Amino acid sequence: MKKKPESILGKIWYFIWYDDSMLSWIVNIILAFVLIKYIIYPGLGFFFGTQFPVVAVVSNSMEHHGSFYEWWNSQEDFYLEHNITDIDFREFAFTHGFNKGDIMVLIGTASHKINVGDVIVYHAKKPYPIIHRVISIRDTGGELYFETKGDNNKFQIKGFDLDEKNVSSESYIGRAVFRIPFLGYIKIWFVEVMSWIGLGGLFT
Repeated sequence: MKKKPESILGKIWYFIWYDDSMLSWIVNIILAFVLIKYIIYPGLGFFFGTQFPVVAVVSNSMEHHGSFYEWWNSQEDFYLEHNITDIDFREFAFTHGFNKGDIMVLIGTASHKINVGDVIVYHAKKPYPIIHRVISIRDTGGELYFETKGDNNKFQIKGFDLDEKNVSSESYIGRAVFRIPFLGYIKIWFVEVMSWIGLGGLFT
C-alpha cells in the first residue's frame, strides 16, 4: 500500500487516487462529472460546432416498437397528411428511432441545411432540450420554422412549454448524426441521485 504523504496537497492527491473510502469514491465521481461537463464537453462542442455535442435521451418519444411496418401502420395517417410516405421515411436518418437512455452525438449543421426527416435538438420552455424529427419546414422570408414530432407520439405537442409547429431557427441547437445505445442512463441516474440529495441543479 502506498505510504500516505505528509503535505496537504499530497494528502489530497492520496485521498483522490488511493483512498478506498466511500467518500473518496463519491468525490471521484463528482470530479469526473465536473471534468466532463466543464472541460471535455465544451471542447467537443467547439469541435462539432454546437453547444450540445452530445445529449442523453430522457423520454420515450422517439422509440419504435415492433418492425418498421408495425410502427408505420400506427403512424401512417399522420405522415401521409404531411406528404411523407413509408418509402420517404425509410430514407430518413434513424429510421427505427432510438430509445430513452441513448446518447446522441450532434453536429452544428446550419439551420438552412436542415431537411425534412432530420432529427434535431432544440430549446423549448422545458428544463432540457427536445430531440425530435423534422416533418416540415416553413420559410417566412426572414426566418425558418421547423415542425417536429416524436416518432413514438401520436400527434404533435402544442402548448406553453413546447410548440412543435413553430420551432424557430434561433431555438435550433444541432442535428443528430450518431447514436450510442443506453450510455445516457449514466447521466440520467446520476442527475436523479443528485436531485434526490438536493444537488440536481448543479448537473442539469
